[in-house]
Amino acid sequence: MTYLLMSLPFVAVALLVFVFGAVHARRHGSFAGYLSAWAVATASLVVLTVIFDNVMMAAGFFDYGVAHISGVRLGLIPIEDLLYPIAGALLLSGTWQMLGGEGGTRRARTGRREESSDV
Repeated sequence: MTYLLMSLPFVAVALLVFVFGAVHARRHGSFAGYLSAWAVATASLVVLTVIFDNVMMAAGFFDYGVAHISGVRLGLIPIEDLLYPIAGALLLSGTWQMLGGEGGTRRARTGRREESSDV
């Protein structure tokens, strides 16, 4: 079994959760923010994965069996290695959105100053 085939079910489930999150965001008027937050998070994770996996493979910490990869590489890493951060970003973004998570501070969300209970 190849890493690509092994990753597909996880990517499919993550994509499904992401789509549910997108529907939720669209209904609540936060679709553009949802997509932009996902894009920034995904781009960051992909860049970091490419950098650090290449460093770890160059150092000899691990390698992928040639029989289990597609053969397409980005530096030293097989392209399939990028499916993990992409699936993670899809899954976490969708889950966060459906659970009602919001970014920013309370003041940014409500437009009001948060009162302190410290006296």
